[in-house]
Order: sequence, then structure tokens, then C-alpha cells
Amino acid sequence: MTISGAGIRRMRLLRSMKQQHLAELLGLNQATVSRWERGQLAPSPDQAVKLERIFASPQYAAADAALKRLVEDSVRPVHLICDSTHQLMSASRPRQAEWRAPLGAFLGRSLFSYASAEIAAAEQSLEECGWHEGRLLTLTFDTGANGNVRLPIAPGRVTWERIRLSDGSAGRLVTTIR
Repeated sequence: MTISGAGIRRMRLLRSMKQQHLAELLGLNQATVSRWERGQLAPSPDQAVKLERIFASPQYAAADAALKRLVEDSVRPVHLICDSTHQLMSASRPRQAEWRAPLGAFLGRSLFSYASAEIAAAEQSLEECGWHEGRLLTLTFDTGANGNVRLPIAPGRVTWERIRLSDGSAGRLVTTIR
């Protein structure tokens, strides 16, 4: 299999993957993925096979599409983000109704800049709780308001659930409990 640097970049971005995450899946460093994408280096035949396996997973892509549809159709205020980048992947209508900008203004962008102090503190605690190693898959905590007009967060109770996505990365389902 021959895959161009532009092709690697396109497939990675379509899956909302960071270069670092792709590198980790391949057992490489981020600089190697960057060199591939800039056309400065070509993947070895073994690496190309691994890339194909990562990028060509239609049955899992269907599962991701189903998850996105479930989030969008939820009657609860819920959204799905990339666990590592906090980029928005999907949001329910009740969640979108809380926001003062259209969904398109947030899709594919990190929501972390809108975090309340309590959300930022919970994020900082994840490493010691074993979140990234899979020892903790659900976290529920109270949050205060973030004071942001564009993407307001009201005081309340929030649940985070870590979900494995088809590309091997983790998503985070964020649900507000009223």
C-alpha cells in the first residue's frame, strides 16, 4: 500500500486524531508522523499496513456514527468530545439550546477554554485517578458556572464517561444531571 503524506493527514483529520495519538497507536514519535504528512519521509511497508488498519475500520466507523446519532438524539443535555483534545464531536439538542452560538461554531474545536474552575480541577485530577489508563471510566462531580456568554455552563452536577472510539482513541461523554 502506498499512502501520500496528504492522504495520511486527511485520514487523520477525518477521524479527529492528533498527530501524537496516531504516533502512539503506531509506536512512533509525533515528529515521524509530521514528516510523513509534509512528504519528507515515507512510511515503511509495515507502517503502511498499520496505517491502513487504523484508517480502514468500516464496522467501527459505523459504531462511531451510531454513537454520534445517539448523542444528537438524546433528550438530555449531553455532548461528546475527544478525551485528549477536548474537541467537540457531537451534541444533543438540549445541550445546543444552552449555547449562544450555533453548533458549527464549536464542532471540531476544543471546549476546554470554556471550562469552569471545577471542570478544570476535575481534568487535573484525571491522571492520578487512572482515567487515561482505563482504571476509572466514570466521574461525577459538581460544577459552578463558567460566566461565559457564548457557551455558558450553569451550576450543576456533571458526569463524564470514557468511551473507546473506533480509531482506538477515547471519547468523553459529558452529561449534565439536573
